[in-house]
Amino acid sequence: MGDALDRTLDVEAAAPATRVSLQSEPHLLVLLECERPLSRSTRHRLGAGGVVTIGRGAQRQCRRTGDYRATELDIRVPDARMSSAHARLDGSLGHWVIKDLQSKNGVRVNGQTIQERPLASGDLLELGHTLFLFQDVPHGDGPDDVDTAESAPLANGLLTLVPSLEANFERLSRLARTSVSILVLGETGTGKEVVARALHDLSGREGKFIGVNSGAIPESLLESELFGSAKGAFSGSTTDRPGLVRSADKGTLFLDEIGDLPLPSQAAFLRVLQERRVRPVGGTDAVPVDLRLVSATNHDVERLVRDGKFREDLFGRIAGFRLRLPALRDRKADLGILVAALLRRVAGDKAEEVTLHPDAARALFDYRFPLNVRELENWLATAVALAGHGVIRQEHLPEPVDLGADGEDDDIDEPATRRALSTEQAQHREEVAALLKEHHGNVSAVARATGKARNQIQRWLKRYALNPDDFRS
Repeated sequence: MGDALDRTLDVEAAAPATRVSLQSEPHLLVLLECERPLSRSTRHRLGAGGVVTIGRGAQRQCRRTGDYRATELDIRVPDARMSSAHARLDGSLGHWVIKDLQSKNGVRVNGQTIQERPLASGDLLELGHTLFLFQDVPHGDGPDDVDTAESAPLANGLLTLVPSLEANFERLSRLARTSVSILVLGETGTGKEVVARALHDLSGREGKFIGVNSGAIPESLLESELFGSAKGAFSGSTTDRPGLVRSADKGTLFLDEIGDLPLPSQAAFLRVLQERRVRPVGGTDAVPVDLRLVSATNHDVERLVRDGKFREDLFGRIAGFRLRLPALRDRKADLGILVAALLRRVAGDKAEEVTLHPDAARALFDYRFPLNVRELENWLATAVALAGHGVIRQEHLPEPVDLGADGEDDDIDEPATRRALSTEQAQHREEVAALLKEHHGNVSAVARATGKARNQIQRWLKRYALNPDDFRS
């Protein structure tokens, strides 16, 4: 029975992760409580129409009447800055509109205070000190309401509110106890090693998790580091060394940056995978090895194969199942989940004491994080240290977030009305003005269209003396 199941899963995993075409539907996510950043995130399906009321409650609570086609949803958040009847979302006219119910502290959409406003996918809502995300989400047959407190992760690091990623994590868990090799793809810092460790935890294998960055080992030492070496193989080699592959016996070998593996080492590693035996450098006898392989790279491996830089037969061996991790900018729905997990890691026992000012939380949401989750972790660690036992404010965040610049070196803050613009700057001002006109003065929409942080757009507006209100129709 077990062998038959393994064979079935091997067949399923022979191709990349399945892509299912699903219709996108409006959802509302309770993203982050600034006063309680460790609290859970939730996702609620809105569908084509209905009413959502949001207000303060004694505890986090969601009550739904009817289904997603005629939603009546009441969401309560224990936010002292929120009124008991704070805001209403109305989808009765075929599109969703948010309205402030004369709340004490107002409603912000993308950082701007509003009374009533139509919503677009990607809009960030602020009610009190709680952030919500209105987003179109591909939705299948899953539940209308998802609470991450009730959806225990399959393993540490595999919790998400992105449906496609959730489906792939579930597939990964089904493969955990098989011998199928896994290839994890994604940009630097997206959490490829976290996924590999989670897979090892789910596998039940009794051996160790051994992580190897093949790109960080000098080519001259790579094979001896991987496969070990026999006594006398090198000058000064007085003992046998098992190597990293044998150290992962009965466990998991995580080979990071496998795209950087030189061709000669690729051939040797392919032989290990085919024979399940490893021959130390300078040795005569091959030693049996039982390991689970998880590889990772930020390269386009298929292109490397076409260019003759990566062996096609090795690619076939390592890519039994391919999992692509999205960049952080493409999984903003998970910002609250990631902030909570990373605060527990960087703040330890003090994590429960950490709070965020809404400006800091909004800045984190607006920033594109070119270095992904790793960058978010480093910034939170810095902010926790600078804030001490106080609130994390925007000034505690690293400069790119505080300035809203995506790595741009721009120290010109004087408005255009006070100085002459160069020809290039005048052209740029016209381009920004055209974008404002196209998006009816919606600064966040301009940010999304240009791929810049919202705060960077605001700096341009200040520099060029442009007022978004002049472009609203």
